[in-house]
Amino acid sequence: MVYMTERMPVRMFEAAHASGKNWKSALTACLQDLMPLEDANLGILYVTEPLAPHFSSVLLGLKAATGIDQWVGAAGLGICGIGRHQQQTQSGEYFEEAAISVMTARLPKNAFDILPTIDTLDEFGGSGRPTNDNMIGGLGGLPFLLLHGDSHNPDVLSLVSQIAEQTEGFLVGGLTVSETADHHLAGGLTGGGVSGIAFSPDVNVATAVTQGCEPIGKVHEVTDCAENIVAALDGESALTVFKEDIGEELASDLRQVAGHIHAALPVAGSDTGDYVVRNLIGVDTERGLLAIGEPVDKGDSLFFVSRDSDAARQDLIAMTTRLKKRSGGAPKAGLYVSCIARGPQMFSEDNSEIELIRLILGDIPLVGVYLNGEISNNRLYTYTGVLTLFN
Repeated sequence: MVYMTERMPVRMFEAAHASGKNWKSALTACLQDLMPLEDANLGILYVTEPLAPHFSSVLLGLKAATGIDQWVGAAGLGICGIGRHQQQTQSGEYFEEAAISVMTARLPKNAFDILPTIDTLDEFGGSGRPTNDNMIGGLGGLPFLLLHGDSHNPDVLSLVSQIAEQTEGFLVGGLTVSETADHHLAGGLTGGGVSGIAFSPDVNVATAVTQGCEPIGKVHEVTDCAENIVAALDGESALTVFKEDIGEELASDLRQVAGHIHAALPVAGSDTGDYVVRNLIGVDTERGLLAIGEPVDKGDSLFFVSRDSDAARQDLIAMTTRLKKRSGGAPKAGLYVSCIARGPQMFSEDNSEIELIRLILGDIPLVGVYLNGEISNNRLYTYTGVLTLFN
């Protein structure tokens, strides 16, 4: 007679998060909670801005404790995670304090390549490939990329677009802001451009975006504009259309719309009604003009949206639920990039955003960061969350 025993699933990821009075105490607390992972070969590390000047010290401590040589990550305006914290599995969000969120992984050999910093467009050749042929060398197929772009680089959006085009990969990540120059991690400390990691198609992932703004009014056609100045929508004054959409109460005092009402541009070809939000940066009441945070052309579509915490909460729940289903119901780990305008600023309570995700996904290892613009595919989003699940 042969007795069959159920083998425990082999874990491929571990995660922990912790805060402290300084980098040493935060690192000590995080290492106390981080479970060992046999043969781990990759680490993803996010630290809060107060730890940016000490990023190298945190990295050296993690390398020594884990034996992992390959690391990727960044300093964020905030961080989050699901993992071990004070000896229990918990979710957590950290802002304006010394804090660390880390995930370790054991991936197949040749399953990823670290992307060194690219900080100028000149580093791309004319052959449709980056001049650095090792950028995604040996991965095969179309890669999945996690990128961090330095907002201080004026070419950062062009660099992200070039990487998307020339690798033909799917991108996630975001734009960082820091007073410390080298606040990116791609093998070693770096900064000033775009860096990150490319995963091979052998690493099975699923990703989706959750919006933080709710549409108001209908979709309009831009009928007169100059760069980012919108003069007319549907043949009428842009300001007149804007006031009609936002309603009489807000229209009576346009100072109320600051930070609350934004413009949105539908994503061409999207079958899910996807859109990117851009800030409304100026109103000319005398000439009836609107200035938005991105150039537009005649014939483009545009509508208006409002920041809404209830709508954002429902969209986050729906997106996470759909993504879990797409992942087969039992993802191994997660990566979350959210907007700094979300978190407690949108959901009122500390930890509520990441806790919603944990309630749906369960206690999976997850590492996350709050940035100044979120990347999904080849587009820059704002006020969104980009969730990626490793399956």
